[in-house]
Amino acid sequence: MSIKQVSKDTEVDERLAALSTNANAIRAIASAVEGTLGPKGLDTMLVDKFGDVVITNDGVTILEMMEVNHPAARMMINTAKAQQDEIGDGTTTASIMAGTLVTEGLEQIKRGVPVTRVIEGIKAGIKITAQYFKDNAVAIEKLDDPVLKEVSWVAGRGNDDIAELVFDAANMIGREKLLDASFKLSDCIFAQHGAENQLIKGCIITKERVSSDMPRELMDCNVLFIDDALEPEKLDEEALNNEAGFNRFIRLQEEFQENLKKLSKLGVGLVLVDRGIHDIAEEFFIDAGIMAVQRVSHKELKKAAEFTGARMIKRTGLKKSVEELRTYLGHIDKVYEDEHLEQIRILGGAGKPMATILVGAATEEVVGERERIARDAAAALQAAIKGGIVPGGGSIELAAASFLESNREQVRGMAVYGINCVVEALKKPFSQIVFNAGFNPLEKQGDVLAIQKQENNIGYAIDCDTGQVIDMRKLGVVDPVLVKIYALRAAGEIAEAILRIDTIIKKRPDKTADNRVKDEFEF
Repeated sequence: MSIKQVSKDTEVDERLAALSTNANAIRAIASAVEGTLGPKGLDTMLVDKFGDVVITNDGVTILEMMEVNHPAARMMINTAKAQQDEIGDGTTTASIMAGTLVTEGLEQIKRGVPVTRVIEGIKAGIKITAQYFKDNAVAIEKLDDPVLKEVSWVAGRGNDDIAELVFDAANMIGREKLLDASFKLSDCIFAQHGAENQLIKGCIITKERVSSDMPRELMDCNVLFIDDALEPEKLDEEALNNEAGFNRFIRLQEEFQENLKKLSKLGVGLVLVDRGIHDIAEEFFIDAGIMAVQRVSHKELKKAAEFTGARMIKRTGLKKSVEELRTYLGHIDKVYEDEHLEQIRILGGAGKPMATILVGAATEEVVGERERIARDAAAALQAAIKGGIVPGGGSIELAAASFLESNREQVRGMAVYGINCVVEALKKPFSQIVFNAGFNPLEKQGDVLAIQKQENNIGYAIDCDTGQVIDMRKLGVVDPVLVKIYALRAAGEIAEAILRIDTIIKKRPDKTADNRVKDEFEF
């Protein structure tokens, strides 16, 4: 080999060094979650430095909790988190497809295909595939369609009790609310050790009464929500050092008591407060037979206000007239404290329909995983209502790979090599599901593709119990099409970002940050 040839090879190796390093990091992340995919997927144990253990099958939980230092790996984890926040499911599928896209892209680049052409092909392949998914989706017209329960069952990893709860909750809340972009059914999940599985037509406040002397249960009453501390206006300590200031202090306390008396006239039985409640207010509520709860999270306050028809008010708003305050009140049929579970339950609100899915667990260790399972099931069901369903088990991806292979002519030139990357990525979910079930992926892939073509039915995949080729829709294995599309696009975004990185350079220290830290520690 000539010196000139050696020099050229070295230059190429150096150019690919950053890409190879990043690709290895992405593959490592994908391999960490790929074993959890499918009905036969196994669990992962995460252990911290203190020996605390989390055992989970949830892809995004694994990614969030694992210790990662490589910047490319962190990019992938951040993208997975974004997918979870947006659609609530499909992070494992997105991760393993991203790993395949990057791996295949690197191989094409090593063969001499320009990076820009590979990325061009990947983007074109993803666009074609996303449209293919949409074209083959079946819309869900009615909330009581049993297929929605099947969607929850698949996403809920075969937990019948959770699928049933989520399905019933969706029907209780209604289609209009489920289609609201700002509403997430998964936010209605509440898991607790020692609780029984329940669907509550109302909301839960994870706090107790301020005092056990307050009523434990009330019926048919008005409610007031205070997005503030419930206390008299404060004066500076210097103002209290003179008679005028002290008199002002006394008047403020008297005014506060007069404002509290308005609540009795308005028939208020429940008061929820964002911050603390002053002793004067606590004593008044006890005497008036009002249940009060303090330090309620803003999220729970907002949800309860929507359910009861109330409007949140600041403490200064209590100065308003009785008639003005009436417009801020909500109404409920019942409120009571569950002393065993240490929570307040609000039922029969006059506002928008609300459901709380209470998922029980036998032990503390299982609570978190049961909650994650329920959230996935709820997110999948809501996504199915919004966008429709497609057959699961990797069948739709496998059919899309075959479709993409036969439509390569839509992409010209070397970009076709990027199409090949997408084809391999689409085959990966099916192959991984089959592998996790203990069968040969290549053998089963050929069987499935042959029957899909023979029967003109893209729903065929593998029964992971028997290894037989079967129509996933008949087996009840269906997935939301939006989850498929989001996973595919997320994988494409990761791959494009990684493949574009040509050089890794260590940043110089941020002098501004260093000076700020120095200033903070100088006395």
